[in-house]
Amino acid sequence: MTTIAFYVSGHGFGHASRQVEIVNRLAARRPDLRILIRTAAARWLLDRTVMPAFDLDARPVDTGVAQIDSLHLDEAKTIADAREFYATLEARADEEARQLVERDVAFVVSDAPPLACAAAARAGIPSVVVSNFTWDWIYEGYEGSEGYEANERSRVIQTIRNAYARAHAAWRLPMHGGFSGFKAIVDVPFVARHATQAREETRRRLGLPSNRRLVLPTFGGYGVNGLDVDALDLGDRWQVARVADQAIYDAGLRYEDLIRAVDVVITKPGYGTLSECIANDTAVVYTSRGRFAEYDVLVREMPKYLRCAYLDNQSLLAGRWQAALDAALAAPEPPQRPRTDGAVIIADMICARVERRVATVDGSPRRRAIDAIA
Repeated sequence: MTTIAFYVSGHGFGHASRQVEIVNRLAARRPDLRILIRTAAARWLLDRTVMPAFDLDARPVDTGVAQIDSLHLDEAKTIADAREFYATLEARADEEARQLVERDVAFVVSDAPPLACAAAARAGIPSVVVSNFTWDWIYEGYEGSEGYEANERSRVIQTIRNAYARAHAAWRLPMHGGFSGFKAIVDVPFVARHATQAREETRRRLGLPSNRRLVLPTFGGYGVNGLDVDALDLGDRWQVARVADQAIYDAGLRYEDLIRAVDVVITKPGYGTLSECIANDTAVVYTSRGRFAEYDVLVREMPKYLRCAYLDNQSLLAGRWQAALDAALAAPEPPQRPRTDGAVIIADMICARVERRVATVDGSPRRRAIDAIA
């Protein structure tokens, strides 16, 4: 069986959620493919959402950003972790390449660990980056941070860019930043999870009221320190949708069904949540999330695609939500309705590049090859 390897950043849920959608679409088209997922993302998320059988290698593939909670990050630790990891990237890539060959991997998808691109190149395997940002761009945003000297910053960023430059292409998602030095860039639509149940049916299955406005707080895997949802100024018109994750799946639903069923999602801006709100026509109240380069891009771009309103951190934690919720719900319809079938498009792009054959040299089997990306 031909193996496709997905290297997925363990930072938050967004990277994993969108790659799971691609994996599921790919498996529906090519059930003969074996799937390898290389990520330190939560195993329970994969078990609940990945439809085909898959192999998991849970060792870290990058360092991401050190989060204190969803709204606060530790810049010093972020920089220290990245500096340590990328100082040994070449040795890591050698070991990864050996394992890719042993597993007979034919194609590598990265979202967006540079390690994947370096390892694939060493193994002679094509790779692509599928993401809306690259890590060199994120770390570049910490210029001037304490403990991040200019020469160290330059070394980390150059190491990452050198690895990315060995990818065959970047398949770039909307609301993007970075992507310096790629051989080719192909812009693709939003990858988003779409609800399969009607709003009313989801509310019925979860025991949520049909005659109240519902707000869903969602802050990824890190939560928010000091947030008390029992002390909100919602009055009689709004209600918090409190549903345990397991209850969603026990009801035969998925998280994106809950996204569609509520009126407003309150969150910190992240690609995964925003793309699902766009796909399911749900308004957003967003708050700031610390020094993270993606934030400015998302804040600039999101009004094009969804109804939204801003709520500062202090008001969020104090429970003063109602005015922002009302503003988001009353916002005019967004000027654009973008395509949200990126998972389908990308799955087809992967399929188009996979050629099932065994090349031989002097009669000895070699790894399966796939067509190079134009």
